[in-house]
Amino acid sequence: MQETERADGAFRDLERREPEVILEALLAGQRRALDAVSEARIAIAQAVEEAARRLGTDGRLIYCGAGTSGRIGLLDAVELGPTFDWPDERRVVLLAGGETSLWRAREGAEDDGAAGREAIEAIGPRPSDVVLGLAASGRTPFTIAAIETAREAGALTLGFANNPGAPLLSASEHPILLRTGPEVLAGSTRLAAGTAQKAALNLFSTLLMIRFGKVFRGRMVEMRPTNAKLKQRAHRIVQDVVGCSPDEAARALEAAGGSIREAILSLEAAR
Repeated sequence: MQETERADGAFRDLERREPEVILEALLAGQRRALDAVSEARIAIAQAVEEAARRLGTDGRLIYCGAGTSGRIGLLDAVELGPTFDWPDERRVVLLAGGETSLWRAREGAEDDGAAGREAIEAIGPRPSDVVLGLAASGRTPFTIAAIETAREAGALTLGFANNPGAPLLSASEHPILLRTGPEVLAGSTRLAAGTAQKAALNLFSTLLMIRFGKVFRGRMVEMRPTNAKLKQRAHRIVQDVVGCSPDEAARALEAAGGSIREAILSLEAAR
């Protein structure tokens, strides 16, 4: 039996415990998830370096998954735009069962390997693409088929799984094992396994965007100031980095067409 599906005897009476005791057990599982990500740091860093080389100026980040794993991949992909101004056309999410799976569980869709192959083939994978496959079990047919098809086409493939020896790991050029073990609530991989996947993607995509120069002076200088909150954040970033007044920041941002980096550089050059 896979580790993520095993029941831990220590939690045989979980539902009979006091609420705060249950929460502490669940929280301990979340801490274990972060420990698993820490163990995978070297593998994540190596994957980022190769991904940065492959993506170049036109490569796409393609996320593949089913159920919870697919939705976690979607969350990471969606945030790349507003946070780092990563082009919409350079990120793709392939979710087993299609868009309906975003809001309604379609657990049977993950067993359709043919659909995984077709989903990848439909977007025409190329060597500059980086394909991330996510599956807690590491055995999801949809995700494995997508990764295998992408690899055959020459794309760079990364596999995130929570069980050692999982087929998804062997199918990927960069296997990233997030070994979280049995869940506190047996088999509920939205808990520790899901947390580990989310944290690992946070690390992967943030380091990748740093490699692409999307971070300057430790700030999100490429973010899209598309609402009032983000516009205020852009002003604060300029003020904090340069040490200027709100009016100076506002004028510099307007002159730079909203580019935080250019506003900072222009103000510093004038001092």
